Amino acid sequence: MTHSEERVQTTYLTGFALAVVLTAIPFVLVWTGWLTGPAVYVVIAAAAVIQVLVHLVFFLHINLKSTPGENLFFLCFAAVLLFIMVGGSLWIMFDLHHRMM
Repeated sequence: MTHSEERVQTTYLTGFALAVVLTAIPFVLVWTGWLTGPAVYVVIAAAAVIQVLVHLVFFLHINLKSTPGENLFFLCFAAVLLFIMVGGSLWIMFDLHHRMM
């Protein structure tokens, strides 16, 4: 295995480990009940945003050294997806809450 292949493999394994940890943290906090109310929502949201960044850097290899136009496109695409998912989820939850009251 060449040095370049080892570096790529190390990058993927680091990204995988970070993704697992960022997934496990919210699960553990909710399962054990260490945090409740708004605090747990903030931790879940923060872990989700950090995990998106981990995926962009470690798996999609988006960094400041490659073409700025491509990076901007991918970051805007990720932001639009996040806006659609988070905004749509909040819209549905608030609408359901309004209908249940």
